[in-house]
Amino acid sequence: MKKAALHNLGCKVNAYETEAMQHLLEEAGYEIVPFTQKADVYVINTCSVTNMADRKSRQMLHKAKKNNPDSIVVAAGCYVQTSEKEVLNDLSVDIVIGNDRKHDLVRLLEEYSLDSVNDTVDDINDGKHDFEELFIDQTKEHTRAFIKVQDGCNQFCSYCIIPYARGRVRSRRFENVIAEVERLAANGFKEVVLTGIHLSSYGVDFEDATGLLELIQAVNAVKGIERIRLGSLEPKIVTEHFASELSKLDKICPHFHLSLQSGCDATLKRMNRKYTTKEYERGCELLRKYFVHPAITTDVIVGFPGETEEEFEQTKAYLEHIHFYEMHIFKYSKRKGTRAAVMPDQIDEQVKAVRSEKLIALGHDMSKEFRKFYIGKNEEVLFEEKAVIGDKEYFVGYTKEYVKVAKKTDENLENQIVSGRISGMLTDEILLFE
Repeated sequence: MKKAALHNLGCKVNAYETEAMQHLLEEAGYEIVPFTQKADVYVINTCSVTNMADRKSRQMLHKAKKNNPDSIVVAAGCYVQTSEKEVLNDLSVDIVIGNDRKHDLVRLLEEYSLDSVNDTVDDINDGKHDFEELFIDQTKEHTRAFIKVQDGCNQFCSYCIIPYARGRVRSRRFENVIAEVERLAANGFKEVVLTGIHLSSYGVDFEDATGLLELIQAVNAVKGIERIRLGSLEPKIVTEHFASELSKLDKICPHFHLSLQSGCDATLKRMNRKYTTKEYERGCELLRKYFVHPAITTDVIVGFPGETEEEFEQTKAYLEHIHFYEMHIFKYSKRKGTRAAVMPDQIDEQVKAVRSEKLIALGHDMSKEFRKFYIGKNEEVLFEEKAVIGDKEYFVGYTKEYVKVAKKTDENLENQIVSGRISGMLTDEILLFE
């Protein structure tokens, strides 16, 4: 039996695709081993969101060949798609797979020849590509499964390379999503997360009116699934109708990630984002109208080219005003091949660091305040695993709002939904469950 090892870099969509490629290898009779072990085949699903991601992708390809010089090293994914020539010239790489050809992995391994690098990178932006159908029925996580329902992006934000790496919007057929959810439910998964490169665009390439809301409603009807989470959403998808209809679904988790990036309209315009701060705020207001204490999370980029001190302070004040559960703060990083990389008024790294620290501290305070709301309240928790916190062992899990809780118990609560009272804070990030 040949041995294969896989390594994933990047986002949840990449993680899904890596698990799907592992499924293909297992079906073909490969034994899956840890990446650190000697294997016959190494598959690296690469990332290209930043220059650093490119660098990490190259490092992992070289590490694979170093693990076993006689192995077949497969480079797949976004770095491959954006830097094809560079990858083809890399002596560590034997097979190159573009972002729409991962389903061909086993065939390409069977056809592999030592004579030359096997290259399957197509022009993903030619408008001729459909959604690449991959599937899973198991995942590394025991309670929560991520499901890729959409690929590609038509937004072209000025800092982002992803439309060039992933191509135009392509949506997964409705019936294929539901079939996968049903398989996962049959295998014991209680929670699914619908994800994509630009999830809000789901269905725009369909001829009928089927969109993200209709897909969520269908998933809500699948027996065995008890929780539905959504990946990152564009703010303008949150209309009165969207929020109202979501609130009628008993399985939807009131945990919404609305990508912001800046709380300053001038900066948003330079970023080529397609909304204003007022429109973003309206989406948050609607979620809070239809859900009790929803967890709203976001991403923020600090130090974008041209960001003045005044613009940064506008963003900081806006974040305080919206009052998020959690914020992911990123220092702007130049990405070769994007418009922002050649914009004037690039910000000094030390200035970015200071601004980042301020927003991280603000986010910490807001998160702690959000969690305190639940002290003394009864909540349902989906427990996942045991963990040592301090010097004691607890079972940990999450509420529907994705608030982490811990329960001191000798019971095995894995993959069980338990009702109980939140009695206090075990740490700043974890609540105590009775």
